[in-house]
Amino acid sequence: MYLLTLLVGVLTVTCCSGLYLEGRLFTREDWSFLSRFCFLSDIGRMQFKFVFPYADCCNNILLYFDDGVQWPKVYKNSSKTCHQKEAVLEPENNQIINLTTRYTWSGCVLHNSSGENSGVLVCEGGRSFRSKHERWWYIAISNCKSGQLGKGIDLTYQVKLTNGHSFWTEHFSADEFGILETNLFFLIVFALMLILSIHVAVSLQNRQMLHTTYKMFMVCIALEVFGLLMLCVAIGTYASDGIGNNGLKLIGEILGTSAELLFLLLLLLLGKGFTITRGHLSYAGTIKMSVFITVYAVIDVILFLYEYILFDPGLVLYVYESPAGYGLIGLRLAAWVWFSYGIIFTLKHYPEKNKFYYPLYGIYTIWFYAIPIIVLVATFAIPRYMRRKVVNGLQRCIDFLAYSVFLTLMRPQAANRNFPYHVRTSQIGTVVSVTDGKTHATSNFPHNMY
Repeated sequence: MYLLTLLVGVLTVTCCSGLYLEGRLFTREDWSFLSRFCFLSDIGRMQFKFVFPYADCCNNILLYFDDGVQWPKVYKNSSKTCHQKEAVLEPENNQIINLTTRYTWSGCVLHNSSGENSGVLVCEGGRSFRSKHERWWYIAISNCKSGQLGKGIDLTYQVKLTNGHSFWTEHFSADEFGILETNLFFLIVFALMLILSIHVAVSLQNRQMLHTTYKMFMVCIALEVFGLLMLCVAIGTYASDGIGNNGLKLIGEILGTSAELLFLLLLLLLGKGFTITRGHLSYAGTIKMSVFITVYAVIDVILFLYEYILFDPGLVLYVYESPAGYGLIGLRLAAWVWFSYGIIFTLKHYPEKNKFYYPLYGIYTIWFYAIPIIVLVATFAIPRYMRRKVVNGLQRCIDFLAYSVFLTLMRPQAANRNFPYHVRTSQIGTVVSVTDGKTHATSNFPHNMY
């Protein structure tokens, strides 16, 4: 999800993740962003190794924190020179590490020197981070002198960023704390829900009421389970080695997105009365539904790719603080309008189904609006270093509640007065109506209570 090395010129990376960075930085610029990390106070630590020709001396490691007078003032600010970008830092806070043999704490040693301005500087060292609370630190490299000569920056590097030594914290930025535990918890509860949904499916099958909409619901839960499984394996691997498995993580996110899209389609179909008041949509309704879902899916894919390709860790902390996030919120609200439109017209023709549609509409209106509201609250009321994990936890909780409510509404027990189905699956193809004494097939079900 994160492009932790920003391409400013030409940047070749052999290994890159949120904790461990390794590669070569080559750019004609004199200042370049490298990475960011949210450190815990006192136990947050950076270990580094930089190698570059002595003739290119001298590079600096610049450590900006997220205060408004530091990082926001310099990042992507072309009006500031290299020296001005360095000047916003406070040397007394050890925010500048001069990579030279003159600066003891840089750990620089000259190798293979055969004369003046020859040899290679190898700088190995570390730095602990202390602050009043968890905060973001942005790491940049500068070489103002070399930039003035038109040479830019050319070095190889290894950077390791950690928070303590616990399995649950060491390799994670502080804004990611708790995400693995949260995902593991919901993996278990969603797996239990999948088992329960199979039990309900057997009951519906025995009554010949296992309709397409319920099968779609089961697929949604299965996608959630396997998506969370992939994410937990990927994040668990990252917790062990600090590198992780981006392929599994991508698969997990694709499965999760697919589950949300399918559940959205399910709600829109139910809003139109599919399997509740009609056996199939009209030709025009099918075309409109297909177009809407196709457009939604295409835009969702575009936003998904935007997040992976253009996501800028120097500006954005998590997806909902980006144009991609705003686009996802807009799509969700547009889908709610369609959902509302469908239910209004279904109840107009089948008012007796209000016991199902009233709770469905009320509860899932909350589901449609929950993420925009959460993001709004997170933006203005939750500290930056807590937003990602809070939004992740709340989003998992909301999805679980949405599926739980749906499963409750679909229970075929006699005590469930909200149960929507009243036509058996074996009867859908034989529903007929009589007009002017003539019998013909119809897509609409007869008015009847379960």
